[in-house]
Amino acid sequence: MISIKTPKEIEIMRQGGKILASVLSALAKETKPGVATEWLNQLAEDLIFEKGALPAFKGYQGFPSALCVSINEQIVHGLPSKRKIKEGDVVGLDLGILFPPEHCGGCPFSQGCQGEPGMYTDAAISVGAGKISEQSKKLLQTTKGALDTAIDLIKPSRKLSEISAAIQKYSESRGFSVIRELVGHGVGNELHEEPEIPNFSEGWPGKEVILEEGMTLAIEPMFSAGGQGIKKGKDKYSFETKDGSIAAHFEHTIVVTKDGCEILTEI
Repeated sequence: MISIKTPKEIEIMRQGGKILASVLSALAKETKPGVATEWLNQLAEDLIFEKGALPAFKGYQGFPSALCVSINEQIVHGLPSKRKIKEGDVVGLDLGILFPPEHCGGCPFSQGCQGEPGMYTDAAISVGAGKISEQSKKLLQTTKGALDTAIDLIKPSRKLSEISAAIQKYSESRGFSVIRELVGHGVGNELHEEPEIPNFSEGWPGKEVILEEGMTLAIEPMFSAGGQGIKKGKDKYSFETKDGSIAAHFEHTIVVTKDGCEILTEI
């Protein structure tokens, strides 16, 4: 069942989204050649705690880090390590937080907490390290553009499949492939909620969803410069393009409003 959030819950997510956006912005500025991805992860965790929130990914389905760092052919869920970013890399930064921690009845990192659960927000950006290729620039622009296009279309009574179709059209009209085995999702009370939100429309077996005011969704286009096939990475957590082509990933948490939507994780 798709959760409709109360005004109180939306306000909590709005506060958490601002924290998440500020952390992602700081991480993007530090994503440079020579920087180890494990250092970015530690910075993310330090900033999250400093701002009064908890990392949502750490411990989720066994994932050991606060931040996902996916480089080049890695699409999502890259595990931070001693690997250093190189000139020309395309780096995806994916982050989720739980806020507020003082009401973390559903928090997987503590025991014995009382009170109402905090609310989750989820966002991602992809950035170029140093000087990147023209193809990589176009891929980043296209993936971000698809997210912006999708968000502009969101409003009550619109079919979710229309959003998915717009994302697919934006990608393929510019020569890129939509990753089809990974999708967006609802978010808020849980890190992953219904509905699933594909970045393509044809052949999707899911039930049609009509958008309603109060829905909170994580919209996240994932495109590759090559084919749409994926495989599991050697770190056992990441997903990579099967043909080794470069991928990009952008994501925002949004809430459907009376007249459209509000981005809760605006950077």
